[in-house]
Amino acid sequence: MTDAASAESDQSEFSRFITGLARGVAGALFFALPMLMTMEMWYLGFYMARERLVLLVILNIPLLVLLAHRIGFEKTVSWRDAVRDAIVAYGIGILTSAIVLAALGLLRGDMSASELIGKIALQSVPASIGAMLGRSQLGDEDDDTERKSTPYHSELFLMGTGALFLSLNIAPTDEMIVLSYKMTIWHALVISLISIALMHGLVYAVSFMGGHELSPETPWWHAFVRFTLPGYVVALAVSMLTLWIFERLGDSSAIEIMVSVIVLGFPAALGAAGARLIL
Repeated sequence: MTDAASAESDQSEFSRFITGLARGVAGALFFALPMLMTMEMWYLGFYMARERLVLLVILNIPLLVLLAHRIGFEKTVSWRDAVRDAIVAYGIGILTSAIVLAALGLLRGDMSASELIGKIALQSVPASIGAMLGRSQLGDEDDDTERKSTPYHSELFLMGTGALFLSLNIAPTDEMIVLSYKMTIWHALVISLISIALMHGLVYAVSFMGGHELSPETPWWHAFVRFTLPGYVVALAVSMLTLWIFERLGDSSAIEIMVSVIVLGFPAALGAAGARLIL
């Protein structure tokens, strides 16, 4: 390869990387802006237990690495590239969160360092996921040809990512607590069945772009048992974790906790199904 061709190739790779960064910023704003403008999220950044906030931030790191390996800012080949893209996405999430919160007057000079860092750290989690998803959702049509086959355990992990993303939108709100107290166990059962049906239908039945069609030789229950039910269990587990991190369980009884998890599992299940469609 000549020097001119090498320079042109480097410039092309740099241009793609910059384009990926721009999509990342757009994704961070597009996906995380509702949470950046949610009052409960502002207060959580101030008062939530710091060990739980640190846990959420730590859990977000391997999640971003796996997403980067799947849909990184560039055509990711190695795990080293994925780690680099995850760091970039986190940086975009932190910077975007800080700028938007400051522009909205939610970061002030008279606030303590703990409050400032807490608000930015909390908001940077959905913003960084949005930054990574920006490439998948806001990219060119040709990007679809770059999709990688995903092992079964990684696919479940990606479903957990979608569940977490939507859970972060709902879990901090007061409506979660109100719904949990108003609903009976029978309401929870109906919501659970609806969640499972929608998960399966969105991915396998309604032919959305990115959906999965079953071959005529494959029985319907195969995908249901292999993906839908495990995916719903993942969504419930993510819902339980999110409610615990956001201190929404408190001294609730086992029945109240179960209902809360099932209520949050409704949007979480849709998020898990959505992750299978777009990732």
